[in-house]
Amino acid sequence: MAKNILVLMSVEERHKRILEGKAPSCHFVYADRKHLTAEMVRGAHIIIGNPPIPMVKGSENLEWLQLNSAGVGEYTGKGVLRDRVVLTNASGAYGLAISEYMLGVLLELYKKLYVYRDNQMISKWQYEGQVKAIYNSIALIVGLGDIGGEFAKRLKALGAYTIGIRRTNTDKPDYLDELHFTEDLEGLLPRADIVALSLPETKLTNKVINKETLAMMKQDAVLINVGRGSAIDTDDLCDALESGRLLGAAMDVTDPEPLPPEHRLWKIKNAVITPHVSGGYSLEETRSRIIRICADNLEAFLSGKRVKNVVDFAAGY
Repeated sequence: MAKNILVLMSVEERHKRILEGKAPSCHFVYADRKHLTAEMVRGAHIIIGNPPIPMVKGSENLEWLQLNSAGVGEYTGKGVLRDRVVLTNASGAYGLAISEYMLGVLLELYKKLYVYRDNQMISKWQYEGQVKAIYNSIALIVGLGDIGGEFAKRLKALGAYTIGIRRTNTDKPDYLDELHFTEDLEGLLPRADIVALSLPETKLTNKVINKETLAMMKQDAVLINVGRGSAIDTDDLCDALESGRLLGAAMDVTDPEPLPPEHRLWKIKNAVITPHVSGGYSLEETRSRIIRICADNLEAFLSGKRVKNVVDFAAGY
């Protein structure tokens, strides 16, 4: 029987040709959230993209859901997807864009570019003191998926000593000088000049950076978060930044998100905040990589082979 495939990603004609070339006997429907209907979702055997939770919940025809995001959010929640549904994500697509973002905000803080930008706005020609270098720094990368791994590679190339933390897998990649597990975090924080978080949202990662762990960090350390805002206690971070406990922090994700206009984090000078834009389709290569992942998985799924990036429901990612 021909499968009904619902594509919710923003795609161009060339992307459609790639996907349809992998499943010539299937029926494709393309829709955006504005024009998506519950009937479209209920009739789909395969969905490529991120459907609204209320629409996809309990879908009886659904066999496989391929997300266009690396994070899985509430899709692993109890009762959202039926037991037989295969859930895959787009891990491997975002490392390029987000690791370069991380490098950019790190340099912004290390070289005081945010200070000089503020000075420029008031026509102020003034030296703002010494800066820091990535070379010979110690970087702690917490979360070694595609994003954390790509960032570690770039730091290593610039002369940093790289330490990685992951939940499982003891194989140390060449771009790391040390590899540790999650339970070693508190012992490693006092060594790190750079702490970079690229963690999924789970019970285990909730507020891993808080008043106690912030107090363990170097006073001139930089904290970067591109995973989920819930990994950091935002009020504790504000306290640390305002009291001079850290050199600075850069966040593409916040808790709450969106960050309310009245939140004090906006006003902290050495906090770099962006509205969850480091990934997405801001870089066209990211979308191309997502399409390749989806197309390869589509071919594998239809031929009965194992698909890539299968989500572990128990772990939540």
